[in-house]
Amino acid sequence: MRLITTNLTYKEVQPRLKELIDELFRTVPAGVGAKGFVKVTKSQFKEVMENGVKWCVENGYGWEEDLEAIEEHGVIKSADASKVSEKAITRGINQMGTLGSGNHYLEVQVAHADNIIDKEIAKKFGIHTPEQVVIMVHCGSRGFGHQIGTDYLRIFEEAMRKYNIHIRDRELACAPFQTNEGQDYYKAMACAANMAFSNRQVILHRIREGFSKIFGKSAEEMEMNLVYDVAHNIAKVEEHKVDGKKKKVIVHRKGSTRAFPPGHPELAARFQKTGQPVIIGGSMETGSYLLVGTEKAMEDTFGSTAHGSGRTMSRTQAKREVRGEQLLKDMERRGIYVRSVSMPGLAEEAGKAYKDINDVVDTLAEAGISKPVCQLRPVGNVKG
Repeated sequence: MRLITTNLTYKEVQPRLKELIDELFRTVPAGVGAKGFVKVTKSQFKEVMENGVKWCVENGYGWEEDLEAIEEHGVIKSADASKVSEKAITRGINQMGTLGSGNHYLEVQVAHADNIIDKEIAKKFGIHTPEQVVIMVHCGSRGFGHQIGTDYLRIFEEAMRKYNIHIRDRELACAPFQTNEGQDYYKAMACAANMAFSNRQVILHRIREGFSKIFGKSAEEMEMNLVYDVAHNIAKVEEHKVDGKKKKVIVHRKGSTRAFPPGHPELAARFQKTGQPVIIGGSMETGSYLLVGTEKAMEDTFGSTAHGSGRTMSRTQAKREVRGEQLLKDMERRGIYVRSVSMPGLAEEAGKAYKDINDVVDTLAEAGISKPVCQLRPVGNVKG
């Protein structure tokens, strides 16, 4: 997930919203098999795998200050491109700057004044004006990460026989962390994470270009700053207290997101007093939230919180109950302009297919594992 601010208001954006979304739909390819505009050689792609967003910034696809606003500063350092298959590289090399499909999106949102819960923290993150326009992106490492997972599922099936590990579901295939197989996968997975950070960075670059083209101002003039970029599905070695003692553990956040508190040593200086920004997606009909991490999360959930509102019905059921074309018209009547690659894909992501984002955030706040800052309402959406 990635959140970007602007100093534009909805009043300024609304007259050109359709033009803006059409431009972003054109320049940020979405859907299965979409190819990006960044053409890299195999050796450059290996640099992306191992150096993450640093490569993007050095090659003109971002600002130096973007690095501070990304989990791990945009690079998981254990990445080793030699642990990634040729098939995965072939799938990923043309996908930089693409959205993908499923629940991935690029959304233009509005921070209404009455939806700002903690004005002081919101202001520190660059959200300070009534009806301020922001942009949220949700996407990952595309077919590249999927292929790495597929490759290592096969490797782990053999490893489990070797280490006498028995499981009930093939999808839970695993290997002990310190074995060659475990270490190889961790290094390959870090490559996928670095590609995901870089993919979102290139998308940010395209968003800045798109806004500049439509509104005739530079991205700097519009204060198009990155609030934060946080991973969803990732395993990382971190230090946590277990039974009162500090230990290095592997925290596997699947369907969750990091929520480190104020003062955590891994956070950049700008987040030391506020805690880490946490971005939680709802649905394209209901909106999303910006929160911050807490000390309670460190105590109770290894510095983690929910990553989104979660589904209430399967994709198949959603397609049975919702017609994409009708949903498109209904949303436009309510002031949300959507461009989608696929109408069945749009139906899968209908608001009714997800839990109420307000209930989810209230639960997180009550549990104390993250603190709400503001709610963000959708006005425009690019959908895979």
